[in-house]
Amino acid sequence: MTVSLDELMAALTRELKPEQFKDYCPNGLQVQGRAHIGRLVTGVTACQALIDAAIEQKADAILVHHGYFWRGEDAVLTGIKRRRIKTLMEHDVSLIAYHLPLDAHPELGNNVQLAKILGLNPGSALSRQNNHDMGLVAQLPAPMSGADFAALLAARLQREPLHIAGSEAPIRTVAWCTGAAQGYIEQAVAAGADAYISGEISEPTVHSAREHGIHYFAAGHHATERYGVQALGQLLAQRFDLQHQFIDIDNPV
Repeated sequence: MTVSLDELMAALTRELKPEQFKDYCPNGLQVQGRAHIGRLVTGVTACQALIDAAIEQKADAILVHHGYFWRGEDAVLTGIKRRRIKTLMEHDVSLIAYHLPLDAHPELGNNVQLAKILGLNPGSALSRQNNHDMGLVAQLPAPMSGADFAALLAARLQREPLHIAGSEAPIRTVAWCTGAAQGYIEQAVAAGADAYISGEISEPTVHSAREHGIHYFAAGHHATERYGVQALGQLLAQRFDLQHQFIDIDNPV
């Protein structure tokens, strides 16, 4: 089965409501390809390796969390950017990208999907952005040590987290926000969390964790944001009877 690109984009707009977000990049169709889609590849970032792998799988469109044309970047099409877009256009493959709308979606979003992977039951929002929940908070069924929680993250995400043990106290309440949301550690403290999970870490985050007495886990930007785009791809595959494949291009960050 195939679906028209216009129909697919209309469905994505209804589902993700990108017009409600003030984002760092354009959300939606970023590079237009062929008019009908039967094979959809999803991935985290539209790097050259993902594009090449998708073309090898004869994809009609690629759906990602991290696309192109970020705010503040040079607008000229040279170097890496030229090669990526040239490859897409030569093979008539569409590139579709959703950033904050995919983070915040209440069912398909990266934060909700990460909770499912970790077996957490979100109880409240960590913060609000664009009038949407950004990050979540949950109570653990039973207290865990920082070391045991780090082992849980490693097992579920297949990546060893960087653990900043700001406290020796057990973890009862966990807050998280995927990707490069280490700056939300202050909101996690305000929410009464014993631990905060994000994807990345910056130098000030270490001191914040230690001085606030909170466990901080840098679990990987890529590792924490693999799941929303997969859930979205699966939804589209079921709705439009598409062939869907998630391609994971490993990234240690």
